[in-house]
Amino acid sequence: MCKWTPTTAGLHSDLTFAGSALPSYPFSLVCLSLLFLACSALGGCSPTLGHDPLHALAQGTNCSWTLERHTRSYNHLEGDVRLRRLYSANKFFLCIDKTGKVDGTRRKNYPDSLMEIRSVSVGVVAIKSVSTGLYLAMSKKGTLFGSVRYSPSCKFKERIEENGYNTYASLRWKHRGRQMFVSLNGRGKPRRGHKARRRHPSTHFLPMLAT
Repeated sequence: MCKWTPTTAGLHSDLTFAGSALPSYPFSLVCLSLLFLACSALGGCSPTLGHDPLHALAQGTNCSWTLERHTRSYNHLEGDVRLRRLYSANKFFLCIDKTGKVDGTRRKNYPDSLMEIRSVSVGVVAIKSVSTGLYLAMSKKGTLFGSVRYSPSCKFKERIEENGYNTYASLRWKHRGRQMFVSLNGRGKPRRGHKARRRHPSTHFLPMLAT
């Protein structure tokens, strides 16, 4: 057994191990040394415990730590599929009808507004209308349309903005070096991609859970 007995002077302590006294060391150094040895002898760390050695030891969990910076956790990884309705800051739901026309509607449960948002790579998504099976696409001129076939024009960079809304910029097309965004104006009509800007409310969408 190991115990320590504080001395009357300073922050030093006498460490007693198996009945024999060891030289006096700073208490903090002794604790850190013991903690380091204990952690080194143990195994992997449960992700729910984070990087708090004291908490892990208190739980009796095998844990080890390294001085490394962990990669950021992304919600939208390749293969992830979400069913959402894209609700614009202008209070319209994005929809794609069976003719391929992209429009906005005020009707919350309108069938053509239910979208399947599939992550094709980190930060890049494909958006498809569940009812019509058409993919949201953008032409070279920035026009939105519904495409029967999945192509590079159907890929959009999804980004969460500071206000909590998402923006969707064409991965394939740009206008004079500037990104072109999915956008619905104040009347619910799609705007040309080159006329939209990231900070403009017409480009901001909330992916709402399907109900």
